[in-house]
Amino acid sequence: MTSPCDAQAPDRETAACIADLQACRICAPRFAATATAHEPRPVAWFAPGARVLIAGQAPGARVHASGRPFTDASGDRLRAWLGLTEAEFYDRARIAIVPMAFCFPGYDAKGADLPPPPICARTWRDRVLGHLPQVRMALAVGEAAQRWHIGPGSMTGRVTEWRSHAARGIWPLPHPSWRNSGWLRRNPWFEADLLPELRAGLRDVLESRE
Repeated sequence: MTSPCDAQAPDRETAACIADLQACRICAPRFAATATAHEPRPVAWFAPGARVLIAGQAPGARVHASGRPFTDASGDRLRAWLGLTEAEFYDRARIAIVPMAFCFPGYDAKGADLPPPPICARTWRDRVLGHLPQVRMALAVGEAAQRWHIGPGSMTGRVTEWRSHAARGIWPLPHPSWRNSGWLRRNPWFEADLLPELRAGLRDVLESRE
């Protein structure tokens, strides 16, 4: 299968990483046992040279169908938070989208999203991030990504302390799911204080010629 990143990933080592990732079937038995009983479909969306890393959770059902990350309402909200157009957001030469699990984990018997299988990050994350040496800014979107990139604590606690994390180049964000709309209403400082700073910092990184 040809990767959507291949045109922007000319080096052989990265191309080999992408090919291996897209061939991964380590979670096939796990997915077959879910309510959706789906096949693995790793969604790879990264290329060397990217300056911004979006570390998400895992693809949803719509992303599983499209093969393109954040092609859903959560993606619309995230792009609005970042102040990016779709063309900017999906420019792999500048932005790498590397979730904690590359495949849709499926639904449980009640129709709720299953969490990202930890084995995916253990197997792939360090190898993929090793192909992104130019990253200067990382967005840790959601609890699983924050645990990996920041460490223990609560999601609210990490986002509340965003200034100290941003000083290290890591911006903790709640997941842009509609399920977090109540959290956003209870924490108006997120949109009033954090997002303007995030957009300005993101522009600086993306437009810098250094």
